[in-house]
Amino acid sequence: MACVYRYVLAALAGATLALFIERRLAPEIRAPIGRSRPREYDDATLAQKVMTELFRDPHVPKGAINVNAEKGVVLLRGQIEEPQMIVEIVARTRRIRGVAEVENLMHLPGDSVPRS
Repeated sequence: MACVYRYVLAALAGATLALFIERRLAPEIRAPIGRSRPREYDDATLAQKVMTELFRDPHVPKGAINVNAEKGVVLLRGQIEEPQMIVEIVARTRRIRGVAEVENLMHLPGDSVPRS
């Protein structure tokens, strides 16, 4: 009889896990293979997403970069100390889902400010 209880308990645990997966994870899993389109964000959401992704890295100067988005094009403005950091920030931004293009208006100290 104890064996039957274990099977019932295991079945309930499996059903609970399946329900959790269906409700929490299924929308991401259900995307059709080969037909998934990049998610489109409104401009404010895309700019916020880019800031969140970039500023996770403690080496990226948070107060030095201004991020805006216009129809999927992300504009990066600010003064950055190292040229390699500018290259890295632009490359990271291009890899973010929803970014169609990046316009780099960042500059080094002493350089003239680029115009958009």
